[in-house]
Amino acid sequence: MLLGTQPVDIPIRTYTLLKTGIRRGPWKYLDHQGCGGPTRGVHSYMNPLLKPYDLPEKEPDAPGQLYNLDDDPGETTNLYFKHPDIVNELKTQYELYIRSGRSAPLR
Repeated sequence: MLLGTQPVDIPIRTYTLLKTGIRRGPWKYLDHQGCGGPTRGVHSYMNPLLKPYDLPEKEPDAPGQLYNLDDDPGETTNLYFKHPDIVNELKTQYELYIRSGRSAPLR
């Protein structure tokens, strides 16, 4: 905290809400199919010169995306089917935040 009242190693929030997903620690869940990492399809759609750098989709049937950013900061391997317990936790929390209309903790 800026005032030094809380140790640095204790997170203020357990979850961080993203535009289309949620994050807890190293885990990032995106609640949509699709492009995945930063160079997967999206950039080549906007700029055809980037097409050679597109990454192949490794889990095209997954309804969402799950990445461990500690092990895979480039979001190249969708772990959706390998960690259903983490998907369930993050998806449930994401939907709860959306329904509640807020992501900040109550004080």
